[in-house]
Amino acid sequence: MLSYKYYDTPEGHDVFKKTIVTGKYAALVGLGTATADVLMYSHPKGFFNTGFRYAYFIGPLVGMATAFTVTANYAHNIRGKDDKINYFLGGVASGAVFGAWQRSLSIGVPTAVLLGVVAITKKMSIEDNWSLFPGFNPASKSIKSVKHDWTLVKDLDELKTWTKGKR
Repeated sequence: MLSYKYYDTPEGHDVFKKTIVTGKYAALVGLGTATADVLMYSHPKGFFNTGFRYAYFIGPLVGMATAFTVTANYAHNIRGKDDKINYFLGGVASGAVFGAWQRSLSIGVPTAVLLGVVAITKKMSIEDNWSLFPGFNPASKSIKSVKHDWTLVKDLDELKTWTKGKR
């Protein structure tokens, strides 16, 4: 489950796993956003208030990711089609959660439409095999990458003059 990616299975399958994947990314974004808020803006006093600020950001963002994933995948299952409308519906659901979080219809409706259009763009990039961010490959230099050399200076074999077991 740790190595599962969203597009490992077709749309409409493994909805729970896909929800975990999108929720994980949303929680990471929420963690960063909440940390920035706590350190630079709200300055809450005490453990409870700080935890509340973290929950204020992480909860709705995970809810938005969950709304997108569940709506897009179940729309695929109900409609029986794998097209852009499913992603648009997922984006609209995500924007509705955002509007409820902000308690504003005038913020929620444009956000729902905007996230629906962004979701259609993502679906088009998957169908037509192009990247939203060309040249960006996050897995190439991540902490999990075995091929990444974390040393500051490469070892030079000719400088190794010691022998094993003798001083």
